[in-house]
Amino acid sequence: MSATRAQPGRGPAVGLPRGVEIASYSTYLEAQRAVDHLSDEGFPVQHTAIVGTDLRSVERVTGRLTYARVALAGAASGVWFGVFAGLLLSLFAPSESGLLGIVVSAALIGAAFGILFAIISYALTRGRRDFSSVNAIMASRYSVLCAEESGRARELLSRLEGVRPLGTTAPPDAPQV
Repeated sequence: MSATRAQPGRGPAVGLPRGVEIASYSTYLEAQRAVDHLSDEGFPVQHTAIVGTDLRSVERVTGRLTYARVALAGAASGVWFGVFAGLLLSLFAPSESGLLGIVVSAALIGAAFGILFAIISYALTRGRRDFSSVNAIMASRYSVLCAEESGRARELLSRLEGVRPLGTTAPPDAPQV
């Protein structure tokens, strides 16, 4: 999913967008491509909105957790924190001291603490969650709404190659996939 960007001088959108549904797509990228096509054709896209419907929470399991994997992940995050802390400390160190030594020492200390905290937090789950996962909110359908000039928008989208709105069929001479 993509984050919305605030525009200068505009507040957040209040309420649901209004307009006529000019197209509906099965993926957000297809809906985004349709709005981009309208923009490329000079259509006033500030009157359009992409609305995801039939939202679902999807959790994809990425793997099994073991103490070894947890320790490795803790070490990796600890090293990054240690490198960052070491770089900050090296800013205040006298110039004759070994900057590399400070950063390496901080990275090793960070790795040790990262392993320790990761193993403790994993042990506290007591086997209730022995897998890693990624969560996402997904829509099963993305509607492109248009508040003004919906007929013109539909006509422009009919020329968009490679992306078909839901509920439309390919031309008869095109191979069905």
